[in-house]
Amino acid sequence: MKGTNMTTHVTPVDPEQLHRSPAFAQGMIAPAGPLLFVGGQNGTDASGELLEGLGPQTEQALRNVLAVLAEAGSGPEHVVKLNIHLAPGIDPSDGYAATGSVWGAHRTAVTVLTVAPARPGALVEIDAIAAIPSDASAE
Repeated sequence: MKGTNMTTHVTPVDPEQLHRSPAFAQGMIAPAGPLLFVGGQNGTDASGELLEGLGPQTEQALRNVLAVLAEAGSGPEHVVKLNIHLAPGIDPSDGYAATGSVWGAHRTAVTVLTVAPARPGALVEIDAIAAIPSDASAE
């Protein structure tokens, strides 16, 4: 690939002919090694209760993703793909604002879709694919 060297870090791929978003990358290269697939996370607290509203649910779903990443020895800087599923008919603005407040400036490949939630009352579900850094996988 043009100008891309493999490293131990995930690397954004942003072709010059495509729009460069400050929020997401057009593609991501993951280093060779173990990958973590984070199952869909809703905006539920430790007791399994859904929070109220898209913003709070999005923040909690992302905190849940971060908890799974941390448990596996990874973090948001190693995520190569986020899938964000939003309930139909809602304005995603609060979700986007919440994403920035919890996720920070970690750019990754992102897909946002509108789908009917499997759990009643859920407004968002987020899953992720992340590389596990070599120092964490050696443990």
